Amino acid sequence: MRKNSMDSRACAVKWVVLAAACAVLAGCAAPRRTPAPVEDRTTVRPGTIPAQPAVAALPGAENAGKPGYYTVRPGDTLLRIALESGQNWRDVARWNNLDNPNVIEVGQVLRVAPPSAPAVAAAPAPGSAVPAAPAASTASAAVPPASAASSVARGTATTAPASPAPAPAASGPDDEIAWAWPTNGAATVLAGFDEQKNKGVDIGGRAGDPVLAAADGRVVYAGAGLRGYGNLIILKHNNTYLTAYAHNQSLLVKEDQTVRKGQKIAEMGSTDTDRVKLHFEIRRQGKPVDPTRYLPPR
Repeated sequence: MRKNSMDSRACAVKWVVLAAACAVLAGCAAPRRTPAPVEDRTTVRPGTIPAQPAVAALPGAENAGKPGYYTVRPGDTLLRIALESGQNWRDVARWNNLDNPNVIEVGQVLRVAPPSAPAVAAAPAPGSAVPAAPAASTASAAVPPASAASSVARGTATTAPASPAPAPAASGPDDEIAWAWPTNGAATVLAGFDEQKNKGVDIGGRAGDPVLAAADGRVVYAGAGLRGYGNLIILKHNNTYLTAYAHNQSLLVKEDQTVRKGQKIAEMGSTDTDRVKLHFEIRRQGKPVDPTRYLPPR
């Protein structure tokens, strides 16, 4: 009995081993499945150029480089561009259909000459006296509301350095202006015109001394939005000349107001500078010129 039992167990083990061997052989004989090929469309094939996303052209790009147009650079403001072009910033905003004159883009091309007038090439705005440079793609245009009879706290910035200025061109109808000094009496000239350091003349005085219009004109700017100039007034006298009066203690006129030669327009101060003085500029077609060549002798 014991022998038959052992034989039965041995036979059962053999069958188990045989069944396992058959299963292994069947698995080896089954065909292997290969995954379907997948094409990687994100890989650029040799010799091909990947498609570039379309970039919209900035406004006015077709006019880049033409006379009467200006290409915005990092750090530019609409007010400074207008001053350097001899224009009213409001006119520049209107000519370019700017919905928000406080925002202009680097690379944007702006018209800086009247559409009906002969174009005059715009000079680049110097970068040393502009507000801190904005992002590379956008420049903020500081154009605050007009200020009338307002005072601004004293600043520490100095007058903007000069850019080269050409000598006055041949006289024409717009050159026939009877200029007057913007201060009373024998005021001291603290600093004269210098092509590299000073765009006008600095005239000394006491806080509150009257600042006078140097000729008949219209106020195109009254405020403190141009860094380095403090409380500033800009008068436009004709299509050729602008005058600028900087560092005032208070402003006594508003934008678009008409003024007469000798009219008190501000009071002398020290805003955005280190002492009481009037910084006075004459600009011919936006270019600073030596005021002493235009003003009567004293």
